[in-house]
Amino acid sequence: MALIPKNSVSTTDRNAERRAAQENVFLREVDDALRGDDTLRLLRRYGMIVGGVIVLGLAALAGWMLWNSHVANVSGLKGEQFAIALDQVEAGRYDPAKASLDQLVANGGPGYAASAKLVEGGIALDQKKPEDAARIFAAIAADTKAPQPYRDLASIREMAIRFDQVPPQTVIDRLKPLAVPGNPWFGSAGELVGVAEIKAGHKAEAGALFAQMSKDMGVPESLRRRSSQLATELGIDPGEAPSVVAPALAQ
Repeated sequence: MALIPKNSVSTTDRNAERRAAQENVFLREVDDALRGDDTLRLLRRYGMIVGGVIVLGLAALAGWMLWNSHVANVSGLKGEQFAIALDQVEAGRYDPAKASLDQLVANGGPGYAASAKLVEGGIALDQKKPEDAARIFAAIAADTKAPQPYRDLASIREMAIRFDQVPPQTVIDRLKPLAVPGNPWFGSAGELVGVAEIKAGHKAEAGALFAQMSKDMGVPESLRRRSSQLATELGIDPGEAPSVVAPALAQ
C-alpha cells in the first residue's frame, strides 16, 4: 500500500493560500483597468502570469489526483518512492528527488514515468530553467506511451512557457482541441487560446471563447468572472453569469 505524504494537507493549504493571494492581486488590477477601459492592455501585460498561475495550480491538483489513481494499480514500493520524491521536492532537496524520479521514469511504467517527468519539469521551473522545463513537457506531450491526460497537461505547460516565443497560431493549434466545454482542461487551455487569439487579431473568436468559459460551471469561479469581463470588453455579451453554489450548500 502506498504511503501518503504526511505533509500533503499543509502543502495543499499553502498552495491554495498562495494561489488565492495571486488571484486577488490580479482581480484588483482588472477592476482598475475596467474603470479606465484598459482591460486589453492589462491582459497583454498580465495574461501570461494569470495563465501560468492557473496552469500551475491545475497541474498540482491534477498531478495529485493522477498519482492517487495510479497508486491503486501499482506496487506499494513505487507509490512510496513517488511520495518520498514529492516530499523531497517540497523540501527543496532536488538532487535526491531527481534520483528517485529517474528510477520511476526507468521502471515505473507509463503512468509513473509521465508523473515523474512532470515533476522534473516543475523542478526545472523552480530552478529558473524554463527552456529545460519546456523540453521536458514537450517530450511528455509527444510520448505516445504516456496516458493522454498527462500528455494534455504537458502540452498546456509547454505552451504556457513558450507563449511569447512561438506564433499565436501555434498556441491555438496545439491547445484548441482542449479549449472546449466538457474538457477537464477547458479553463487553463481556454485562457491561453483566448489570449493567443487576441494576439493574432481574432478578437471575435477570443470574445466568443471567453463568453463560453464564463458560463461553464466546470471552470473555476474566479476564471469565469475574468472571462465574462474580457468577453464584454471584446464586444461579446457573455449572457447571464452562472450562479455560484454557496459553500454550505455544496457540501
